[in-house]
Amino acid sequence: MTGKPNIILIITDQQRVDTINALGAPWMKTPVLDKLAREGAAFTNCYVTSPVCVGSRASLFMGQYPHATGVFTNFHPWEPTWVKSLADAGYHCVNIGKMHINPYDAKGGFHQRFFVENKDRPLFLDEHPRALYDEWDKALHARKLEKPSRYTRHAADPEGYQRALGAFPWHLDEDMHSDMFIGDHAVWWLKERRSEAPLFLQIGFPGPHPPYDPLPRYLEMYQDVDIPVPEVTAEELAAQPRSQGQLRNNMIRNNYDSVSWTDQPSREDLLRIRRHYAANVTMIDDKVGEILKTLDEKGYLDNALVIFTSDHGDALGDHGHIQKWTMYDSSVKVPLILWSKNGVVPRSSPALVQLMDVAPTILEAAGLTPPKAFEAKSLWPILNGDVTDIRQEVWSELARDHIQTGAEYMVMRRDTKWKVVYYLGEDQGELYDLESDPGELRNLWTSPDHRDLRDSLVHEVLVWQLRGAIASRQQVTPKPQQPMLI
Repeated sequence: MTGKPNIILIITDQQRVDTINALGAPWMKTPVLDKLAREGAAFTNCYVTSPVCVGSRASLFMGQYPHATGVFTNFHPWEPTWVKSLADAGYHCVNIGKMHINPYDAKGGFHQRFFVENKDRPLFLDEHPRALYDEWDKALHARKLEKPSRYTRHAADPEGYQRALGAFPWHLDEDMHSDMFIGDHAVWWLKERRSEAPLFLQIGFPGPHPPYDPLPRYLEMYQDVDIPVPEVTAEELAAQPRSQGQLRNNMIRNNYDSVSWTDQPSREDLLRIRRHYAANVTMIDDKVGEILKTLDEKGYLDNALVIFTSDHGDALGDHGHIQKWTMYDSSVKVPLILWSKNGVVPRSSPALVQLMDVAPTILEAAGLTPPKAFEAKSLWPILNGDVTDIRQEVWSELARDHIQTGAEYMVMRRDTKWKVVYYLGEDQGELYDLESDPGELRNLWTSPDHRDLRDSLVHEVLVWQLRGAIASRQQVTPKPQQPMLI
């Protein structure tokens, strides 16, 4: 083993920030993530650059905001830019699970990819241009099992499908659940590996992205657990921009990811969905524990940086919404934990950071200088205790796609007190006082008392956009330096 640290990056899909017991969610059962959070550095205000999978992941693996990457929706083609730099520096780079590269099977700078994509997606090329059989599809076929999907579930029980709202306990072999499959695959691969090269291992769990489909034994763990659910008022819905109403209607009319949404879910409906979702997270927590145990037994953790995060959140009924595509914290705020045996001082940081800030943090840990074109900022100044924050505000962007059809483009600016969401070419928007209204329930966009503040913040958004438009996109190959001591 060389002096370079092993780097393990674990990314879940669509995991809210309030899903880890040790970080303020007492209803959650997450002993492994709790341990990482207590012993490592937990960033409690980490924001994604876009509330959709591909836009967020492209920023993370390219180090720039969507306006610079050009990746705004789940259909834009993209590949990582800095993984190859790790490979060129001597790292063995491997991806197991979901990364959402487009095309799905692109190498993306990795030496090996065992890719698994969304749990519920079309499979046939004449039905969907990106359809492809992945490692999980092949395993299910080898077992002669039919993968559950929106099509099979609806055909079997149309009325039950509508009532389920995306929550379906897993009924096939336990090890054929996508999150179990990826966790087991990672453990198997690690046990088989013989290389002495430093390892960059990216593991992508498809959950807790819908369908919310935990194993029954995990769902039983939450049978009587009281999980907070929102109370959405007519006043709150009336104050939302028109495009949000269009998004809700799209979710009701269609059944994206096996979720057949409803305009007024009951408290019991929301509690059932959230129990399924929480059980999905606990399943992943168990698998992360098995992966870490294997890494430790193989000696990888003696010199390693482990990072756990997610690509965006899930409304789960907050503000009348399901899934993502909005700029509420439940959609754009994610967990971020960095842990190592001997190099990360245990701390909980409330600093505003962006998920893409993980990129220069990894490169510097590997002894590489991040590209000058990066808009991402290294977390090491905070981790080392040199500063308390690296950003005064965070940003997120979203463009129109086949699901969010209302807004041509929206951008969020958030600081420690105010959040503004600007909708291009529209007279409506969002403004929240996060100190007095952390739940983002009172939209102050039309408040006469806040008009000057709103206009000032919108001006900042427009200036930020113009500066981004003229900024150089030239990529600079990372240059070797001394590896960060972990």
